Amino acid sequence: MNPKAEELKKRTAAFADAVAKLVRELPNTLEGRRVGAQLFDAGTSVASNYRAACRTRSHAEFVAKIGLVVEESDECTFWLAFLIRNQIVPESVARSLLEETEELLAIFSASHRTASGRTSRLRSRPNPQ
Repeated sequence: MNPKAEELKKRTAAFADAVAKLVRELPNTLEGRRVGAQLFDAGTSVASNYRAACRTRSHAEFVAKIGLVVEESDECTFWLAFLIRNQIVPESVARSLLEETEELLAIFSASHRTASGRTSRLRSRPNPQ
């Protein structure tokens, strides 16, 4: 097992747990319910899709799965910033979670770029016959 991957699995699971906790604390308003559902889906998807990326059968499948993790991380960043901007929750409540999702987004974006670059290099190699 790759220790970095195992650490990221734990980190993304903890992130999903923290998102679930925040969503439970959102106000029972139209905005709280709608944004909460979106944030819950995206936040838990970061963890589940990263686990799936770690179990892929091919490089192409990994690139696709890690791309989903990037998208879901970015969506979490949007919803957390939205909650703060619109004063649905105090900034002090969501700030650490926003910082964590920004860090995860940076990690997974770099991984996706690296993996995508490898795919491009593999495609551009001449085919030996």
